[in-house]
Amino acid sequence: MGRSQIWFALGAVNLALLFAYAFADGDVLVLTEANFEKEVGQDRGALVEFYAPWCGHCKKLAPEYEKLGSSFKKAKSVLIGKVDCDEHKSLCSKYGVSGYPTIQWFPKGSLEPKKYEGPRTAEALTEFANTEGGTNVKLATIPSNVVVLTPETFDQIVLDENKDVLVEFYAPWCGHCKHLAPIYEKLANAYKLEEDVVIANLDADKFKDLAEKYGVSGYPTLKFFPKGNKAGEDYEAERELDDFVKFINEKCGTNRDANGQLTSQAGIVASLDALVKEFVSASNDEQKAILSRMEEEVAKLTGSSARYGKTYLKAAKSSLEKGADYAKKEIERLQRILEKPINTVKADEFIIKKNILATFAA
Repeated sequence: MGRSQIWFALGAVNLALLFAYAFADGDVLVLTEANFEKEVGQDRGALVEFYAPWCGHCKKLAPEYEKLGSSFKKAKSVLIGKVDCDEHKSLCSKYGVSGYPTIQWFPKGSLEPKKYEGPRTAEALTEFANTEGGTNVKLATIPSNVVVLTPETFDQIVLDENKDVLVEFYAPWCGHCKHLAPIYEKLANAYKLEEDVVIANLDADKFKDLAEKYGVSGYPTLKFFPKGNKAGEDYEAERELDDFVKFINEKCGTNRDANGQLTSQAGIVASLDALVKEFVSASNDEQKAILSRMEEEVAKLTGSSARYGKTYLKAAKSSLEKGADYAKKEIERLQRILEKPINTVKADEFIIKKNILATFAA
């Protein structure tokens, strides 16, 4: 199998993994024209939000609806779902949707909906779904991955030279801050497994002196405190999730997408990648010399790059011991593992290893 074939196979598995995640956004089922009638109107009632990604009211509803989804995730008789009406206009039109968000209840075995007219809070929606579905679900509390800062913890967390820290200075009454809140939470969720990245916030209305120390005069103000600059620098990009993800990846050397999934570049170290290219085309004796150079390069690395460097070295040594087919066989083994249910931390570990092994597959 050639290098291009290996990358194709690697991409295919990553796509399969993404497909598995595609139909769930947290604990809310993503409904499409393809799966709507397979999920709704079947053997359970369904509460469905019809929304548009650009809609301000929809964005405000998002964290409440996610709480609802988490609360009902184990309820066998009630489904919590949503439809992106920008992507599925005909589906939304079919059910009379003309404004966003529109929330409708579909009874068990029926595609004739009842429009929800109550408050758009997790509490009110939970009460409604319980009444219609005959359940007695309690509203779940979703732990936040945003680190809440105080004057007592600010220096310890933000000024840690081993961490890249993004800080939102906000005020609880600020409308723009409320709009940003669900986006910022999703950003924190996307990077929750990155030990060197911290997504944090500070109530600047409550802790005015600390906010003023960093030149905060409006809300929200976002400042980035990278490992090499603890004076902080202003975040001046757009405030949509994709913009934040692009910023964090570029500044922190991470490789996550907006859903927190690793990209095909995760684990790749440019200096070692160049040596691998020499390694795979060299003779056995030459490979030993290149391995020594790789060991020298790995000794210079720090942080996550140092961890990835150890995987490069292990792959190089195994290739020498087991032959040129080692990388291909190991990738195939990891693919089989990743096609089965696996916890996120282990999945990340195996995806990084696959990405590195792919560089050895000539």
